[in-house]
Amino acid sequence: MAKLSKKAYRDQRHARVRAKVSGTSKRPRVSVFKSNRHVFVQVIDDVARRTLVSSKVVSQAKSKLKGKKTEVALKIGEMIAEKMKEQGIREAVFDRGGYKYHGRVKAVADGLRAGGIKV
Repeated sequence: MAKLSKKAYRDQRHARVRAKVSGTSKRPRVSVFKSNRHVFVQVIDDVARRTLVSSKVVSQAKSKLKGKKTEVALKIGEMIAEKMKEQGIREAVFDRGGYKYHGRVKAVADGLRAGGIKV
């Protein structure tokens, strides 16, 4: 039997998570994707099938952030929380995207909580 790649295992974990986690307009899903260099965050209403807020919205401020990757992820979480509050969103469901709830993924969730979003 062939060994699956890291990405294939992550995709399997992500599918398991997505089977249980779904976002609505009142409580959207906060989806996290991380590459080696960046962290991307989207706030998604799965019922209407549209993205409400994304990390691209804060890309100007995001590009000026300096520090370690985990510190930057925390700041991105806080910026997304600010954008969510502007749209009247106070709570959300966190989708870790098949990654461990550790490091940068945890930092994004902590940043959302620090920004006043109930995750």
